Amino acid sequence: MDACLTVEREVDKVLGKFNVVKNYADKETDLLLQNLQEIQEELMQCPTEEDIGSPHMSLLKDLMKKVKDITTKISSDHKELHSSVSKVGKAIDKNFYSDLSSMSEDPTMDAPEKIKLINEVICEHFLRHGMLDIADSLTVDAGLDLENQMKEPFIEINHILSALKEKNLQPALQWTFLHRERLEGQRSSLEFKLHRLKFIELLKGGPEKQLEALVYSRNFAPFAERHEQELQILMGSLLFVRQGLENSPYVHLLDPVSWLEIGDIFTRDACSLLGLSIDSPLSVSLNAGCAAIPALHNIKHVMQQRQCTGVWCSNDELPIEIDLGNEYRYHSLFACPILRQQSTENNPAMRLACGHAISRDSLNKLSNGNKIKCPYCPIESSPSEAKQLYF
Repeated sequence: MDACLTVEREVDKVLGKFNVVKNYADKETDLLLQNLQEIQEELMQCPTEEDIGSPHMSLLKDLMKKVKDITTKISSDHKELHSSVSKVGKAIDKNFYSDLSSMSEDPTMDAPEKIKLINEVICEHFLRHGMLDIADSLTVDAGLDLENQMKEPFIEINHILSALKEKNLQPALQWTFLHRERLEGQRSSLEFKLHRLKFIELLKGGPEKQLEALVYSRNFAPFAERHEQELQILMGSLLFVRQGLENSPYVHLLDPVSWLEIGDIFTRDACSLLGLSIDSPLSVSLNAGCAAIPALHNIKHVMQQRQCTGVWCSNDELPIEIDLGNEYRYHSLFACPILRQQSTENNPAMRLACGHAISRDSLNKLSNGNKIKCPYCPIESSPSEAKQLYF
């Protein structure tokens, strides 16, 4: 973030200088044009060339000299801008890393199965964002075998999202009706919010749509228990249809943000039913990688200076802990308090009989025959009594 702010300051300086040069050039150019027009009018008043005297010639010479001086000044200012622009490039080179090859030395990424997996992740990203033609082209070029069953849910989701952007609720309502039981199982409020938007759209139609809105309110019956307060507000708004909701205490119902929220709610619930994350794995990987690059670059530089590059040799563990923020925390992690290593599939967390947890490697190292003494309490137990913990 600091790097972005540094570059932004340099860009602001350049833009400020551009504005100064532009304002000066516009002002002086307008003034020169005005002087030229005045001289032209004076010359037009002279019936013949003989009537043009030395005062007129003197004015022209002064004006020509002024034009030359201003042109030289603008040209000089323009040259100074080049140095300011070059400082932006230097700031970018100084604050951002152009060569990241030293942080991607995993030879396993060149394996055919890894390349295929990466292509599938990219293809799924295009499908999620409705870029079906690009996904089809990538499928053919990469030789992927994606079944139509994988594509169809994304096609349907993007069709519904496109309809919601056009304020067409019907496709989304049909989808929620077909998946009502599963949506109720995860206590989703999607169907209620869709009916709520439809009801508000009818109210916006004025007195002519009041009866239709009242009849449509029967769709709220299944949601009366969970959304009692919101339903009371919707029913109360019926009293102000004739004077217009925009002139009533219920003007907040017309907030356009509801249409933006419904798209996010639909995406979240649809992905949940499909067993998918809301964000595509490609987006998450890129964003997390960009957040981790500064710390990784710094530790790599320090390791090279101290000639201890061999420390970073594990493919499944980083040499330092990097905090990516709460938005990228999807499950709990366990770090062994003995070996100070993060648990892996080959080295999972183990619960001792006393209740304390250590890694399997620690368990093996602390075992003395058929006994192991807990490093945190005096209780002894058998290594076979340890149970694997799952996160």
